[in-house]
Amino acid sequence: MGDTVIRAVDALLLLSFGGPERPEDVMPFLENVTRGRGVPRERLDAVAEHYLHFGGVSPINALNRDIITAVEAELAAAGLDLPVYFGNRNWHPMVEDTVARMAADGVGSALVFPTSAWGGYSGCLQYHEDIARARAAFGDGAPELVKLRQYFDHPLLIEAFADAIHIARERLPVDQRAAARLVFTAHSVPVSADAAAGPPPDGGRLYSRQVAEAARLCAAATGFTDYDLVWQSRSGPPQVPWLEPDIVDHLDDLAAKRVEAVVVCPVGFVSDHLEVIWDLDNEAAQKAAELGMGFSRVATPGADPRFAKLVVELISEHLGDTEPRRLGNVPGYGCTRNGAPCEPGCCAANRRPTAGN
Repeated sequence: MGDTVIRAVDALLLLSFGGPERPEDVMPFLENVTRGRGVPRERLDAVAEHYLHFGGVSPINALNRDIITAVEAELAAAGLDLPVYFGNRNWHPMVEDTVARMAADGVGSALVFPTSAWGGYSGCLQYHEDIARARAAFGDGAPELVKLRQYFDHPLLIEAFADAIHIARERLPVDQRAAARLVFTAHSVPVSADAAAGPPPDGGRLYSRQVAEAARLCAAATGFTDYDLVWQSRSGPPQVPWLEPDIVDHLDDLAAKRVEAVVVCPVGFVSDHLEVIWDLDNEAAQKAAELGMGFSRVATPGADPRFAKLVVELISEHLGDTEPRRLGNVPGYGCTRNGAPCEPGCCAANRRPTAGN
């Protein structure tokens, strides 16, 4: 991966997907997300209704600001004097504007924490593209930026999910808890995009293998010996294959097997943003109710204090003060400088999945 370590760091940039914060922001935001993809207007109108159902406000920016507040406190506790900046790919604060502000503040080098734990195009490479685009927009003198590594199997992430799984199961009626089925979900992507991501000799399916590994680790940490991994939030024309099965379809299959209750863990998501609350708390929960099936959704880890500790640990690891901690056996990659990809072929661009991580 070459010389990717910056030892003298001036700041941290939290880089995320972005979301509208007013009804009038919804359509411009969706146009940003889908620009150049040929998505028909009627599809945008349908997705806009999801946002308008919640007053036109996505929770993702507020959740990220909460994460930043927690990270600032953890940095202070660790004796790391690093200001934390916030930038988005698709909505304000746009990463281009944030990088310009960082330069104006005298930041020469910064680490970048993405709100995606994964490899693959949307989970990793697109964040490198964001970094490169923002630096190019500023031009000469842009801060040096290094994206921190993929963290899908970090012990603190797995611990936070595991505790949340226990809590979610306890919310079910007492007579449903013991036999409740654990179902993990993550954002679906096109099968072709998933197949393209993964450098030799591992080759292919980096994203889905990482998700499966995280699910395995969470299940083991909570004592589940049997569980399911399914997908959600697919978009695009129906003739294009995406990772399946979908969570709602899977609930039908479980009902046919006389499963009485499910604990649904959105292992592919850091925060309770719109795709979690719409696809799971609305559509999946409604389907479970129609089937007479108990349903309890696991909280995402972003609000857990351990998540901020994870961010600071990745920083300390990069600076050489902490040994890397990983629980899994599936490859993870990083760190790299100024938008360069992690490894040749690691997160190949097979456009264009629309995961909102």
